[in-house]
Amino acid sequence: MLIDFKNLPDDSRVWIYQANRKLSDDEVAKITELSEDFLTKWTAHGAELEAGLEIKYNRFIVIGLNQANASASGCSIDASVHFIQSLQEKFDVDLLDKMNVTFYSGEYIAYKPLADFRKMAKDKSVSKNTIVFNNLINTKAEYLENWEVPATESWHNRFLS
Repeated sequence: MLIDFKNLPDDSRVWIYQANRKLSDDEVAKITELSEDFLTKWTAHGAELEAGLEIKYNRFIVIGLNQANASASGCSIDASVHFIQSLQEKFDVDLLDKMNVTFYSGEYIAYKPLADFRKMAKDKSVSKNTIVFNNLINTKAEYLENWEVPATESWHNRFLS
């Protein structure tokens, strides 16, 4: 069952998929349509899952799940990953590679392989104050409060001296 992301409780489970490039407005509209269709039908062992969607900065697909009514099972999580894989193919975009870092470079959002981010940290091109996207968060509350944070407050800190 699809609900407005804003109406999900703060303890809802969240999955964040970052695109390796900025999506066009047309792509965002189509991805939103396809995602809403998927979430409307998403179930776990026959129980409807109460889920919401947010696409941020034309780059991040954020799916939230209210686990109070029904939790995602292995099969339903597999179904969501297969859905994301279908988006990758349809839009020729990478959404599942967790070995990349997304961060602000001035007013722009940059996307770099982890090795490049490490090198940038070593070369002082990024600092502990660089705002990074911490896609390892688990709940809507964490997403709202700790998703865009200075690198020093994220797992990215390990690369900064």
